[in-house]
Amino acid sequence: MPRHSQSGFQPEARLMMTSQRCPWCEGFDLYRHYHDTEWGVPKRDHQALFELLLLEGAQAGLSWATILKKRENYRRAFDGFDPVKIAAYDEMKVAALLADSGIIRNRAKIAAAIGNARATLALPMGLGDFLWQFVDGQPITNHWRYMSEVPARTARSDAMSKSLQKAGFKFVGSTICYALMQSAGLVNDHLTSCPRHAEIAGAAAS
Repeated sequence: MPRHSQSGFQPEARLMMTSQRCPWCEGFDLYRHYHDTEWGVPKRDHQALFELLLLEGAQAGLSWATILKKRENYRRAFDGFDPVKIAAYDEMKVAALLADSGIIRNRAKIAAAIGNARATLALPMGLGDFLWQFVDGQPITNHWRYMSEVPARTARSDAMSKSLQKAGFKFVGSTICYALMQSAGLVNDHLTSCPRHAEIAGAAAS
């Protein structure tokens, strides 16, 4: 599973009274809050999607819980995920990031973040439009009953990955792309037993 929240969603009170959340989010409050308010909510804002793209890439080889705990540190260290600012990072800034214990200090991932910012700015369309084209501009509502049914990648994430790589992006394999699609609401992969499945599907249809 996970490899933000939009206005109009107020699910927490009802979800706190049920044990039917998607089972992957059980464990600690921050994870449950992320599930209850952010995961699967459609996001079209370019900068919000850029943030998710970089965080999903930073997760490679790690757990999403690790990245989620460090998200505020990433926002601080990477100038609020402003691609214009990140694209201008020099070696001095890279050295500062490699010394920052609040983030994952991996040179390849930091270099990818800078390269991905530059690739984002070079896209002929906004990042949101670029990513949403792989679901024809509309969220896909899946109807999984069990965690074992949820895929790690799909033909659509394969296509997204291939196009991002062609555009110069790094750390955008198909599995990372599908996790991005799940978290950004391009697909609704909440289990059908989870209250968030119907809430998000209903909002998308309205």
